[in-house]
Amino acid sequence: MKIQKQPGWPNFLFPSPVVLVTCLDEEKGGANIITLAWASNFSLNPPTIGIGVNTGRYSYKLIEKTGEFVVNIPSKEHLHESDFCGVTSGKKINKFSATKFTIEPAKKVKTPLIKECPVNIECKVSKIIDNGSHGIFIGEILLMHIDEEIQTLQGTIDYSKADPILYLNGDYWSIGEEIGKHGLSKGKLRE
Repeated sequence: MKIQKQPGWPNFLFPSPVVLVTCLDEEKGGANIITLAWASNFSLNPPTIGIGVNTGRYSYKLIEKTGEFVVNIPSKEHLHESDFCGVTSGKKINKFSATKFTIEPAKKVKTPLIKECPVNIECKVSKIIDNGSHGIFIGEILLMHIDEEIQTLQGTIDYSKADPILYLNGDYWSIGEEIGKHGLSKGKLRE
């Protein structure tokens, strides 16, 4: 028997990727990092990513003002730094200095990349959706940066080598083993 529950905290879809989103504070002249677990692909054409940011967060206002952000995908090697960027405010502390992450200039936006992250995705905000406690920023992907050692022969990302962090009900996880390929159901189904 299934138990019926009203939606609410914690997240309903699991697991979620942990991303470090960089944004620019043009007034202070620096960059900020916010850790998010609400990020997803939204469209192939145009290529877009959506991120959910609490409307009361410092980063929300920065992204809203500049109209851009960078999604940086950390590996589990940077779990401590990733957690730190999610539990401290950039209003009070320079997270790049505190974590010793390296600022790397982007090519298409003013917001910097995090050099230590194996994947960086430069985005321009195409739409902001007011969705209650969180705003959803839809970002058109302008350029992706992928470390050579995690690229497949087809030019995609081998996430088993990237070793990303996943978020599940307040806990961090890593990915497990591959269990199949897209389209596997076109073969003979089990009886």
